[in-house]
Amino acid sequence: MRYLMLLLLLVGCGGPGQSTNSAEPKVAFVTNGVADFWILAGKGVEDASADLKIEASFHMPPDGLSDQKRIIEDLLVKGVQGIAVSPIDPTNQTPFLNEVASRTKLITHDSDAPDSQRLCFVGVDNYEAGWMCGEVVKEAIPSGGRIAVFVGRLEQENARLRRQGMIDYLLGREADPTRYDEPGEKISGNGYEIVATLTDQFDMAKGKANVEDTLSAYGDLDCMVGLFAYNTPLILEALGQSGKLGKIKVVGFDEDERTLDGIRAGTVHATVVQDPYEYGALSIAVLKSLLSGDDTVIPPGGFLKVPAKVIGKDQVDEFQKDMLKKLGK
Repeated sequence: MRYLMLLLLLVGCGGPGQSTNSAEPKVAFVTNGVADFWILAGKGVEDASADLKIEASFHMPPDGLSDQKRIIEDLLVKGVQGIAVSPIDPTNQTPFLNEVASRTKLITHDSDAPDSQRLCFVGVDNYEAGWMCGEVVKEAIPSGGRIAVFVGRLEQENARLRRQGMIDYLLGREADPTRYDEPGEKISGNGYEIVATLTDQFDMAKGKANVEDTLSAYGDLDCMVGLFAYNTPLILEALGQSGKLGKIKVVGFDEDERTLDGIRAGTVHATVVQDPYEYGALSIAVLKSLLSGDDTVIPPGGFLKVPAKVIGKDQVDEFQKDMLKKLGK
């Protein structure tokens, strides 16, 4: 929706084909890894680049931090005028991101690097989304219980904030996005206990093994939470093979089709979804505006918020219909 509003604004200011350069500007959208989640973002990039008459490339680094850095360096050599990136390790990447920002228009999406010189961040409030995830967990196990959390990386700001928002809600704390409970510490209160947080670095085999190992270590789990798009399908696969599907509550994040099928089947309680299509489309529209000399698109604080929402059994069919429409299916 934000993208459509910005598109109308650009058209009203003289049409999406206009630019300060005679040649069509070049921009790029770089993800933090390879996952089905990014397919919708790629479609958003494709649609926005066609609508706005801007050349945009889409990149998914398969090998983590070093590969993401290599891709960005290559884009700079090729003379791209704007880059939207989801930083993998914002703390340690900040000096590099500042160098990139000195050479091109730089924005972040999905996961932020707030201490860098990026011009704005496009995405959900990840702490708020984690808080919503905590509400879903409480709905699934209202009497409390033992919970295991699975996620790709905790170095990413989005993962850290999602996890912390969920924990803070469940433990009945005051909201504080700066708080951080270390994964190895015992975290309990208000009738809930986070028994483990396991990361997999986008390694699918490791992600599934994490679930299997947790099932062996904790025989009395009440709920499993997947904080990245692929985590919930891996949870479902491991639970199915262990004969525990439907016996342990599952709460997801993002809109993988297997997660949506699980909601229909009753094996997933609900999932908190973002809008990756909007991330892709809005990032390209923002870069187009910046290259046209218009920085009014950036709000105070530099945060273009794309709201998250909860998808349960009552919403799943309509949500998936809209998702498939965006994909052109």
